[in-house]
Amino acid sequence: MSQGFCDAQRGSGALAPAGRSARGRRAGDAAVELLVDGLPVRLTRKRVKNLNLRIARTGGCVEVSAPLHVRDQDVERFVLEKRTWIDQKRAQAASSPAARAAQASPEQVAAWRAVVEACAPVLVEAWEPIMGVKAGKLAYRNMTSRWGSCQPSTGRICLNVRLALYPPECLEYVVVHELCHLLERGHGPRFKELMDTFMPDWRERRDKLQ
Repeated sequence: MSQGFCDAQRGSGALAPAGRSARGRRAGDAAVELLVDGLPVRLTRKRVKNLNLRIARTGGCVEVSAPLHVRDQDVERFVLEKRTWIDQKRAQAASSPAARAAQASPEQVAAWRAVVEACAPVLVEAWEPIMGVKAGKLAYRNMTSRWGSCQPSTGRICLNVRLALYPPECLEYVVVHELCHLLERGHGPRFKELMDTFMPDWRERRDKLQ
């Protein structure tokens, strides 16, 4: 189960192709760094139609993907137009659980693990008969890119200890999500149908993990 790590905004439309700047890049090349009104911006040119802006959940990174031939000055203007939104998102991110997790001490991580280890088995035991599944070994890790994972062949479920930083219903959602993979490996229509059946408000719970 992937963990989303950014807020994003998209430009209202594709910019007209313009002269290639000295710092332009072809699709797939390394990103370049721009400084826009004192704000570091990581720019990557891709085969896309619109300018897209993303803010890392920790608030420390502003990323822009742009069509191949858009000039740096057009990117800078786009960032300036979105500056109020950027500042708001960065302020929110600075106090978010994700930001706290990024700076956590080993002792804090251990405390999170203790909470999840205490709560998860109870949730698994409660949901197994409801869903008609049987989980295997439960594991716990401090992960940066996933809330959980499941190995259907063994029933092993791994949970992110950072879930301790979020409301209890978020941990329950992840538990049900991973148990659901014992019935359906992928995230296609059948998986969503199963989630809708077992936990109708799963999308609302998922959204709290932003």
